[in-house]
Amino acid sequence: MSINIAIDGPAGAGKSTIARRAAARLGFIYVDTGALYRTVALFCTRRGLKAEEEIGAALPEAEISLRFADGVQHVILNGEDVSELIRTPEISMAASTIAAIGTVRAYLFDLQQQIAKTENILMDGRDIGTVVLPQADLKIFLTADAEERARRRHKELAEKPDCPSYEAILADIIQRDEQDRTRAVAPLKQAEDAVLVDTTRLSLDESVEAVLDLCKERLGL
Repeated sequence: MSINIAIDGPAGAGKSTIARRAAARLGFIYVDTGALYRTVALFCTRRGLKAEEEIGAALPEAEISLRFADGVQHVILNGEDVSELIRTPEISMAASTIAAIGTVRAYLFDLQQQIAKTENILMDGRDIGTVVLPQADLKIFLTADAEERARRRHKELAEKPDCPSYEAILADIIQRDEQDRTRAVAPLKQAEDAVLVDTTRLSLDESVEAVLDLCKERLGL
């Protein structure tokens, strides 16, 4: 019987980094569902697809799979490893729009559930505890205030030549929060039985320990 841990939260809350490190400590597989939506966004951007109808019609041509090497998730799009290509600001914003499309969510739903049935996983996203894994053994809602999330993102991108300004990143995060909270399909919200973890004043190490403490307390891991 596999153990499923769901982590939800807004953009830039550190879900991916925290979840990845916690999963490694637990010996679980980490599943970054946001990467799947980013991959669909990359596919649509490359093809110039914008209308929901044309995106739905083209989805069968997007063969998306996950590969795990030494606990690290790689996202494969039609045979190409796009794990790095999906991390640009352009694709991030496009992914928020793509994630609101019901046909896209349905397309990726089966892949996410199949992984959860067969592996001990820590899966993060926007609607894992509410929609994808409503019966997860532990649900966590990970957040931080928008200004802190923008500061962390700016620090992460600072060494890149095309790094956006802090103000631009903050505006992007606020816009994505609004899109994610108000979309008609599977909006971002805290599951009723999820534990809130606010990392605004926590370091990365402290945030990981907070998640691991919950895993130990609630699941005995």
